Amino acid sequence: MEKITNRFTSIEQVAGKYLKTSGNARTQEEPPVSFGEILRKKQSETASELKFSKHASMRLQRRNINLTKEQNERLENGVLRAGEKGIRESLVMVDSLAFIVNVPSKTVVTAMDQTETQNNIFTNIDGAVIM
Repeated sequence: MEKITNRFTSIEQVAGKYLKTSGNARTQEEPPVSFGEILRKKQSETASELKFSKHASMRLQRRNINLTKEQNERLENGVLRAGEKGIRESLVMVDSLAFIVNVPSKTVVTAMDQTETQNNIFTNIDGAVIM
């Protein structure tokens, strides 16, 4: 391994020598992007991702409930609508399925099918969306 000496005046010179980058690569790069723009982009990418808690996943698996792509999209849309109204803990009804969702974290906390919702009592929610 070659020892780096103090003959370099910038990190670009070190990178150019040891990483085999050309000096022209800098002029072909895209214009710099601000931290805020990168953050907003990452947040919007993950904003539509709905997560299922371990409990909700176990419920769906135990009841042999498989969401179709269309049902999943409706559930995500329901969570977005709940968020727009300021709901934090929402009941989202999709067909005969009921989901309790923590809206700020976009996490399905629990899931129930029609047989479990017979008593029609839902607690610890501050809003409901029927899709």
